[in-house]
Amino acid sequence: MLINFFMTLKQERLPVSFTELFTLLECLKQNVVFGSVDDFYYLSRMCMVKDEKNFDKFDKAFAKYFENVDFIDDFAKYQIPDEWLRKQLESMLSDEEKEKIKALGGLEKLMEEFRKRMEEQQKRHQGGNKWIGTGGTSPFGAYGYNPEGMRIGQQEGRNQRAAKVWDRRNYRDLDDSVEIGTRNIKMALRRLRKFARTGADEELDIDDTVSSTAKNAGLLDIKMVPERHNAVKVLLFFDVGGSMDPHVKLCEELFSAARSEFKHLKYYYFHNFIYESVWTKSQRRHAETTSTFDIINKYAKDYKVIFVGDATMAPYEVTHVGGSIEHYNEEAGAIWIQRLAETFDHLVWINPTPKDYWQHSYSIEVVKELLEDRMFPLTVKGLEKAMALLTK
Repeated sequence: MLINFFMTLKQERLPVSFTELFTLLECLKQNVVFGSVDDFYYLSRMCMVKDEKNFDKFDKAFAKYFENVDFIDDFAKYQIPDEWLRKQLESMLSDEEKEKIKALGGLEKLMEEFRKRMEEQQKRHQGGNKWIGTGGTSPFGAYGYNPEGMRIGQQEGRNQRAAKVWDRRNYRDLDDSVEIGTRNIKMALRRLRKFARTGADEELDIDDTVSSTAKNAGLLDIKMVPERHNAVKVLLFFDVGGSMDPHVKLCEELFSAARSEFKHLKYYYFHNFIYESVWTKSQRRHAETTSTFDIINKYAKDYKVIFVGDATMAPYEVTHVGGSIEHYNEEAGAIWIQRLAETFDHLVWINPTPKDYWQHSYSIEVVKELLEDRMFPLTVKGLEKAMALLTK
């Protein structure tokens, strides 16, 4: 059973080895879990998955494997735990639905009939009102109708009446190729870390406390140290307005994650491309601006510079004097981005536009060339690559 499960994980490109499989087998041998599909899910995920970004791949593989198990030749060999069938049932059904489930004599009768039909059925069944199969009005199977059935092997509900779903995925995507929310952005940004202890002594130093207490003949000698903070310093520039409007939510999530992860964070806004000035308050962007020269002269070279924008504009906005659509810029944007790249040792550009579309935008190619290909998509994998480059 577990060999096929292991091979299913490999097919979904999870980085698993026999070491993880043997660990899972040993846990099962020691009866760490027994008789619960949910418990087996958590145990196997704990043993097999070493990185949260692979949770979604694991969920897909888990669902795929147990979907395959529903073939009748093999399915009857596996016991469906009562606990799994009962779990959360009370919270899933309304009072009206609880009354309707009595149509087969209640939950006990439903479970009893399910086991009985698994034992009796010898082949695939289509239609009808008894066997486990597809279509029809049997309470067990897929793509049919019954007011209190169990859905098995169906991608999604049709009548929304199943009392239990065998292969339902309950876990959010954490794949490293998708656009992601604040929590997953934080996980990616944490690759850009350099911890230092600053501020007042607020954190217990366990090692020093134990050592000092031992040297003090057992009398407790508490030692405190300043809390560790991420000492990395970041300059964050956001493109706002125009073609960036569809990406507002994603950029807000990135901004929120960055503010919580980096103690030393300075942020500014620009439109389309960087020129001689930026701003921190969009409502007063024309009255209160910050000189880009001031930024270059104010911040040390060890600041990590991150631009966030779709880089989608007319190419002359990057390459020409007067190219800005909002004002007359006396120097081309390309000159300003080169000055920043020469001043700060580490600079990347994060693009919320899916990477597949980059080749269709000439301006994106221009910006990539100016930055020596230091542009990354706003996905978990893209952020991880960008943070890795910033740490070099």
